[in-house]
Amino acid sequence: MQIARETLLRSYRAMRTIRDFEERLHVEFATGEIPGFVHLYCGEEASGVGVCANLTDQDTIASTHRGHGHCIAKGVEVAGMMAEIYGRRTGVCQGKGGSMHIADLSRGMLGANGIVGGGPPLICGAALSHKTLKNGAVAVAFYGDGASNEGSTLESLNLATVWRLPAVFVLEDNGYGEATGASYACAGSQKARAEGFGMPYLECDGTDFFAVHQAAGEAIAHARAGNGPAMLHVRLARWYGHFEGDAMTYRASGEVAAARADHDCLTIFRTRVTQAGLLDGTELDDIDSAVRDEIESAVIAAKQAPLPEAADLLADVYVRY
Repeated sequence: MQIARETLLRSYRAMRTIRDFEERLHVEFATGEIPGFVHLYCGEEASGVGVCANLTDQDTIASTHRGHGHCIAKGVEVAGMMAEIYGRRTGVCQGKGGSMHIADLSRGMLGANGIVGGGPPLICGAALSHKTLKNGAVAVAFYGDGASNEGSTLESLNLATVWRLPAVFVLEDNGYGEATGASYACAGSQKARAEGFGMPYLECDGTDFFAVHQAAGEAIAHARAGNGPAMLHVRLARWYGHFEGDAMTYRASGEVAAARADHDCLTIFRTRVTQAGLLDGTELDDIDSAVRDEIESAVIAAKQAPLPEAADLLADVYVRY
């Protein structure tokens, strides 16, 4: 499948932005200035970007506790995200959501979620709205191998099939539910689970943007055509611990180093597009430089932005219709 040059450039920029955003947070979190917990998406960039490259502004997504990458892939503004993570009033949620609860409804981002398996029920509601309004949009839930065992996820798979919803369930399988190996905790196969709920199942290499883009495109097209939900199983690896501060003693020696050296989705993307003559290396270098400047500006602005005040405590708690 031929991908437009503009899409390739936009996708590389999104992946580079996610990588640099997360690597910078890894450094900044160690200073103690960022409140709460941070869960980094490094190594998984091709998954979020490959999926979201198939989505429109009308489409909606729900994320996980590891949500920064999904936010950026869906177009949430970087400076607003950084300010949110620092707990500042200029953040996309006015500094009251933090890392695990970033949301931007104007971008179709229903929110990162600190509840394991919290996203699938949300996108069933969003998908039902899309179906009722007949607007041709789809709803996508990102969730992990740990969340695949949650009742909320399994009930959502069932409901989406029963109601024939335009929904796609993207299982980002990084091999660990926190510190528990998926091979130990997940019985049977994810394919059998999808088939048990009567939905198509696709699987791809999450380090290959092109593989993710194609598989996600098929799943999303299936849902958008009114054929009901689909499951996409993306196999990948996270480069950091479950959370910042996780010593990762449960991982094999050399496992992360091998992932960084041999399965870097950005390196794989750059190699493929330059060798095929689709993009020039200098174009990608220019993007790298621009993204570094953007991240630096975002950090500076976030640190200088004001904190929420006591009067903001009860604002935005309730919605009046």
